[in-house]
Amino acid sequence: MSEERFSFEDLEVWREAVDFADRCIELTGRIGSGRGRFRLLDQLENAATSPALNIAEGKGRFSKREFVQFLFIARGSLFETVTLLEIFRRRKWIVDRRC
Repeated sequence: MSEERFSFEDLEVWREAVDFADRCIELTGRIGSGRGRFRLLDQLENAATSPALNIAEGKGRFSKREFVQFLFIARGSLFETVTLLEIFRRRKWIVDRRC
């Protein structure tokens, strides 16, 4: 029996976004959840997973224009993630801001 696939699973950008989210979640697991960190760690996980989710949701829309709008939202979430990683780097919770 063959596995049914969704159209977004064929998109390289979606696969890269899932890999990125996975690496960010792995990173948050290595950072202690001390005072004040839990909310920021949670926000980083949400922001890092959002691009893949928006790409998938946008691909399921009915027009190219709607899909493009979801890609813009995904890009915004990437910017949010980079900003959080920079804050983490400045706080010395991480060495660099790459996931």
